[in-house]
Amino acid sequence: MSINGLKKLDIYIIKKFLGTYFFAIALIISIAVVFDLSEKVEDFLEKEAPLKAIIFDYYMNFIPYFANLFSSLFTFIAVIFFTSKMAYNTEIIAMLSAGISFRRIMLPYFISAFIIALFSFVLMAYVIPPANSVRLDFTYKYIKSPVNNSERDIHRQIEPGLFIYMQSYNIESDIGYKFSMERFEDGELKSKLMSEYIKWDTTSNKWTIKNYYIRDIDSIDEKITQGVAIDTVLNLQPEDFKRYAQFVETMSLPVLNDYIEEQKMQGADNVVSLLIEKYSRFAYPFSTFILTLIGVALSSRKVKGGIGMHVGLGLLLSFSFILFMRFATMFAISGSMKPLLAVWLPNILYMFIALFLYRIAPK
Repeated sequence: MSINGLKKLDIYIIKKFLGTYFFAIALIISIAVVFDLSEKVEDFLEKEAPLKAIIFDYYMNFIPYFANLFSSLFTFIAVIFFTSKMAYNTEIIAMLSAGISFRRIMLPYFISAFIIALFSFVLMAYVIPPANSVRLDFTYKYIKSPVNNSERDIHRQIEPGLFIYMQSYNIESDIGYKFSMERFEDGELKSKLMSEYIKWDTTSNKWTIKNYYIRDIDSIDEKITQGVAIDTVLNLQPEDFKRYAQFVETMSLPVLNDYIEEQKMQGADNVVSLLIEKYSRFAYPFSTFILTLIGVALSSRKVKGGIGMHVGLGLLLSFSFILFMRFATMFAISGSMKPLLAVWLPNILYMFIALFLYRIAPK
């Protein structure tokens, strides 16, 4: 008997897989919420955060973020747990003895993994970013300040051929010190402006350049212009300097793609970290398939130590996978490795481990 091409056995495994996965996620989220609340309750009381905002702005948006953060880990644990139970109840042996190949047994596992991977991708690309925006706004209003004024020697290309430099920027007064701007045409410098500082005018929504010196170059001739103040419109906003560290996490995938192109045009130094975030939104859900295969291959046979041995070995592999992901991204940030390779390298390496374990699994 089958349902839409799936046999009872497939439905049984899919229910076991997804049921164990969502139960494990719900359990860890409940624990995480309790610990987070106990840690932050004093901040909530001190800042007089409304109960409605705590529940709906913070914790309702905290849940999808935290659920996806440990999605791959709990996929692995779910597979290890219920497959080990099936193995020790001789259900795996019964399936193989009935003539069902190990490859065929993997079908419902990969259907479940696909559902979880799709769920994770949609969360990372479209659901979590706006949720993060609300959650982080609440965090910076009632828990900690996002102010970060450590940026120095700021270089930007604000449009093709137009480059700016500031020695530093004060986000409280919206003043950029030791400001300069250079315009290039066909690789040749055509104009250079230097000034003591540049200030944002909130009334006119323009930049005011103070004590400036402009050098215009036309072939051989040069023209020098000096002045006390001049207003100008630049493809630059004060908000560009006030973004908190996690602002990339608030961008949906289309917005992130546009922002990466903008930062590439400006010659910003954060492009690598942005590319890592982009590629991770594809590589992380894909790891669900790899960890599922490893989990089934490990836990489909009986070993001394029972389910505990399977879970222990599974946790060791999963944590080593997560650790390797962190190391690989560090190499990318340092410039030792391409971002695409750094993000996908753990998947590639553990795919070989998964295939090896699959080959030696009981057939």
